[in-house]
Amino acid sequence: MASVGGTYRLRCSLVGHELDVRGLSSCLFPPGSFVSVSRDRTARLWVPDSPNRGFTEMRCMSGHSNFVSCVCTIPPNEAYPRGLIATGGNDNNICIFTLDNSAPLYTLKGHKNTVCSLSSGKFGTLLSGSWDTTAKVWLNDKCMMTLQGHTAAVWAVKILPEQGLMLTGSADKTIKLWKAGRCERTFTGHEDCVRGLAILSETEFLSCANDASIRRWQISGDCLQVYYGHTNYIYCISVFPQSKDFITSGEDRSLRIWRKGECTQTIRLPAQSVWCCSVLENGDLVVGASDGIIRVFTESLERTASLEEIQAFEKELSQATIDTKTGDLGDINVDELPGKEHLDEPGTRDGQTRLIREGGHVEAYQWSVNEGRWIKIGDVVGSSGATQQTSGRVLFEGKEYDYVFTIDVNEGGPSYKLPYNISDDPWLTAYNFLQKNDLNPMFLDQVAKFIIDNTKEQALGQTNSEFSDPFTGGGRYVPGSSSGSSEGTAADPFTGSGRYVPGSTSASALALSGADPFTGTSAYKSVAAKAENIYFPKKEAVTFDQANPTQILGKLKELNRNAPEEQRLAEVDLGLLEKILSMACSPSMEVPTAQQLQTLWKAVNWPNDIVFPALDILRLSIRHPNVNEHFCSEKDGTQFSSHLLKFLNPGGMQANQMLALRIFCNCFIHPVGQSLMMSQGDLIMSQAIELKISSNKNIHVALATLALNYAVCLHKINNIEGKAQCLSVISTVMEVVQDLEAVFRLLVALGTLISGDSNAIQLAKSLGVDSQIKKYSSVSEPAKVNECCRFVLNLL
Repeated sequence: MASVGGTYRLRCSLVGHELDVRGLSSCLFPPGSFVSVSRDRTARLWVPDSPNRGFTEMRCMSGHSNFVSCVCTIPPNEAYPRGLIATGGNDNNICIFTLDNSAPLYTLKGHKNTVCSLSSGKFGTLLSGSWDTTAKVWLNDKCMMTLQGHTAAVWAVKILPEQGLMLTGSADKTIKLWKAGRCERTFTGHEDCVRGLAILSETEFLSCANDASIRRWQISGDCLQVYYGHTNYIYCISVFPQSKDFITSGEDRSLRIWRKGECTQTIRLPAQSVWCCSVLENGDLVVGASDGIIRVFTESLERTASLEEIQAFEKELSQATIDTKTGDLGDINVDELPGKEHLDEPGTRDGQTRLIREGGHVEAYQWSVNEGRWIKIGDVVGSSGATQQTSGRVLFEGKEYDYVFTIDVNEGGPSYKLPYNISDDPWLTAYNFLQKNDLNPMFLDQVAKFIIDNTKEQALGQTNSEFSDPFTGGGRYVPGSSSGSSEGTAADPFTGSGRYVPGSTSASALALSGADPFTGTSAYKSVAAKAENIYFPKKEAVTFDQANPTQILGKLKELNRNAPEEQRLAEVDLGLLEKILSMACSPSMEVPTAQQLQTLWKAVNWPNDIVFPALDILRLSIRHPNVNEHFCSEKDGTQFSSHLLKFLNPGGMQANQMLALRIFCNCFIHPVGQSLMMSQGDLIMSQAIELKISSNKNIHVALATLALNYAVCLHKINNIEGKAQCLSVISTVMEVVQDLEAVFRLLVALGTLISGDSNAIQLAKSLGVDSQIKKYSSVSEPAKVNECCRFVLNLL
């Protein structure tokens, strides 16, 4: 079949790199330029050389101490109007370069293994993927968040056009969609390592993998199409500008052009591994391969190479050797192959391959529609039995190595795989191999010598549903109820009137009847006319303070009769709890006794279905400085927080979930509790966020308050990674909440978090928070929501 968009022919071959070219990226400046990276530890910037129809190396950049694996360009900004170049390497680092300097502007450190993929987004956001199974989001010179969820190397990353959405592809055969730093969806279908990703639109993307397939996906999770054509690993995929056509390259020595879902042209190269490919703005194609040469192909007759250059390329191609074990020509039955007369018949499609027997050996030819002839693409050879894949394409446990040796320790015993890269320290590799497989360390010299002896010719030098109340009866305690009937008949549990229904009334209703915890005014409505920002940055923690002690104690005594015998409280213990509750609800600063605190801890450990009144006592008591210091101390704090975290199970009781969140919020009132909350922040926020699926608006209000209290602390200490996680929580909760009090608290949290911090503002923009909150700027009641929203939008 003829190529729909024309036929690509060689434009030029660029020599400069000394080893495999592993990554390519087009640049905005200079126009028409691109950057390449190589295993020779360099990045090179190439600019068009019009008179010669080629490119000139403008700059060679160095900064990595090991192989350079990937590259991307960072769009221009005010500070760097021509953009930046980011490279990732086997030294675990990312180097950032300007176009004017051969040395890095700065280096990003944080990954624990090879950085093998990079993608840039708006506002200077950079996404990196690594063999350490994580992806990281960077802003300028800081790591803002780490995406954890894959179980093997993250080979591919892309930032989608819609702000806040990111994709990662992994050796665990899956692709994950992330929003605001949290995994929203996992795509399954590939049968081997996912190696490349490309964006088609805001809702569609492509992936390629070691299973030799390409898949087209919707971000909703549907696989729309699977394309086949390659006969071996596919390493890279790149999309034509403003088009759904694309190109791919892989281990079958080919670059393939795909138009309207079909492979319309196959270009063979005289190198086994075609590691990378990229489409330039003018539609020309750039490929990098294991022979260290960059080749550019074009449809333009004006830019096509001279006849002599094309003939030299074809000669180089014809002299290549094709190893049958690579599978790039499919299954071969040599005895059934025809002779050279088979080439008298024309091909049926561009890129079609024919094998013939000639003088005792096998030759491979490819049909060129443009030339109307068969072009020799190499001699086919049998398996050599070598232990090394010279292109460095051996995969072991999802990672890439120059060698993977099979070691038999004892005859007839198990075999062990020993992976090795030629830049590794053989002694360290041997030590790690023995440790991993629990082998005798006395073998260290023997294994190291084996590595050295088998790789010495290649060595480059060493480098380093609604809640159902189970209880009945008048004045019943209905934990976590959010139904309309409950709210209509139950009095506010915090004002002391009516039955005790913790969580039955929204905090917004409370606020309308009392003092605003944010502004100090008698009603939220009164602030609407004020023009100044009285909402953020918030300086003090917001707590859940009001309650009806009589109702709580009554329910505790009722449920005590249902407690397991060994956990049932004696009358004296109930008296101790009544005393500590009284202290918590009065201005008296009487100090609780050790026995009272011990009894409270015993009650908090009741079974899940009856523990809620004890949790409510703890919620109130934790505001007392001595209780706070006791439970949140360095000695007991971890046990305390771990116990509360158990109640945050999404499948648990809503009352327990809500009360645990409120306890965490109230811990912030004193320095000791605040210190515990900050030290356990990652764990608490990551588990709390799972409750976003709850339909209980009081849980949402508690979640929002927790985020707000973290924001207050983070504003004071300016921890950018902590701010990134908190921003992620705010963005994630903002998507699901409907209660306007929860929305308001999230807006205050957001404003507090980004106030006075340009990095946090940029990250919030890159996560799409500004577009996420715009709808709240038109909310009429309560006025505090739209006014606070406008102040936040002014910052963004």
